[in-house]
Amino acid sequence: MRILIAGCGDVGSALGVLLRKEDHEVFGIRRNVSRLPRDISGIAADLSDPSTLRALPEVEVLVYAAAADERTEVAYRRAYIDGLENVLGALPRPPQRALFTSSTAVYGQDDGSAVDEESETSPKSFSGALVLEGERALHAFGAEHSIETSAVRLSGIYGPGRTRLVRRVASGEATLSDRVTNRIHRDDCAGALAHLLTLPALASCYIGVDDLRAPMHEVVEFIAAQLRESVDVPALVPAGPSSRGGNKRCQNTRLKASGYVFTHPSYKSGYPAIVREYLDAQ
Repeated sequence: MRILIAGCGDVGSALGVLLRKEDHEVFGIRRNVSRLPRDISGIAADLSDPSTLRALPEVEVLVYAAAADERTEVAYRRAYIDGLENVLGALPRPPQRALFTSSTAVYGQDDGSAVDEESETSPKSFSGALVLEGERALHAFGAEHSIETSAVRLSGIYGPGRTRLVRRVASGEATLSDRVTNRIHRDDCAGALAHLLTLPALASCYIGVDDLRAPMHEVVEFIAAQLRESVDVPALVPAGPSSRGGNKRCQNTRLKASGYVFTHPSYKSGYPAIVREYLDAQ
């Protein structure tokens, strides 16, 4: 297949590498194509600037994997709505199938309850609202052009190069919160997207999180234990009552029922390598 990854950053590049191993022809849109893996055909363009999207290839599959470059309403609208509309409008013809990397921020539940694909989407943040608007725009395009579309709602992406939480634990800045968190390793983001493209039919959405929903204090304490084997970690303190950052138990039942097997079923599998990466850089 010929596949276009629009917004070929960390997750998109990892996806492209997997797809090339399956002998698909992969194109990746990125402002700086020198940062793309060698086997991905780079298209230097800015998703928010239609004038740079004038020579897109004809493809069977579109994976829209853009991310906002800052946490502002303008940046989110540019990434998840304007960019999507620009790419869809610039394609020579509609693809047969399109995936959209979304976010569990589309769910507004904040009481520790379980959330699945059938749960109400009533985001409380501008980011969740705009991502949900992007989902709906893609589904509307799919309905109009008779193409299959699906949104993959990711949460708490971590992986190589993403050492911020480890750094905060090592410095004593991280606090012990009992709020339930959800996460997924970068490699499983890519793996799940590649897997979904092999299915004969897609659901309208999937939740992309690993198997272990855990209170934040458990994650922080696990990382601290890993770090203490090599460095002294300041005493960790409980979070204040205003500590935010999510409090719902996102379920991955639909994704696993489709046949996907996680490389990193929990943070306990994925974080040791990130701790080593952090320590090696010190």
